[in-house]
Amino acid sequence: MISIHDLWKDYNSKTALRGIDLEIEEGEIFGLLGPNGSGKSTLMRTILGITKPTKGKVRVNNVDPSESETEVKKMVGYVPESPHLYESLSPREFFEFIGSVRGVPTDSLERVERLIDAFEIKDEVNNDIGSLSFGMRQKVSIIAALIHNPKVLILDECMNGLDPKSVRVLKEFLNSFSERKGTVVYSTHVLEVAEKMCDRVAILRKGNVEAVGSVEELREILKSQSLEDVFFKVTEEEDFEPIIRALEETL
Repeated sequence: MISIHDLWKDYNSKTALRGIDLEIEEGEIFGLLGPNGSGKSTLMRTILGITKPTKGKVRVNNVDPSESETEVKKMVGYVPESPHLYESLSPREFFEFIGSVRGVPTDSLERVERLIDAFEIKDEVNNDIGSLSFGMRQKVSIIAALIHNPKVLILDECMNGLDPKSVRVLKEFLNSFSERKGTVVYSTHVLEVAEKMCDRVAILRKGNVEAVGSVEELREILKSQSLEDVFFKVTEEEDFEPIIRALEETL
């Protein structure tokens, strides 16, 4: 479903992506892990066509997002790390607007009502988005990404701010979406979530893919007990003793 070959992205003197090669299969929940600044968000935005690559190729269902951005956006639902919404609209007005932009027939928006119920925003659906909490805004962003029944979901830290019940609902939805051959690219800092949800993960560091495979494969290769151990070995950030000692001294 998503093919990435020798992908580079430069921002002036900074290189954000360095020769990325990845193949993400249809129906796969694929996790992107890495420290802040590792290139996860840049990679996701490049897949969408929002960011143009400096060099290399990206294909989403055989479509090049840098040449056919609109075609890719028809197939993809995107939830950014920080949702940017029209604050003067209510969630219901926003969903209707997104539906009209997406070309979704009004009678097909009944799925929105089911999502409103599932994520428990019914009491807020007619209030201005600007008055909502971060968690509620995140739910609005997630629902908006699902309105057009996409083939691919690109989710950048989308569980930030969600209450435990909504996290459970989203996990169950993503599993069902995957079973129906939907493809998920999911960026997270919560390693336990990635370990339980993702079919495969890629660990990024300084714009490079340092490791890729199933959690079981990576644990076996690196002789580690958990994805957390794998992550810190791959990113060379496993030595916490000086940090812990400094915190103890501070306290």
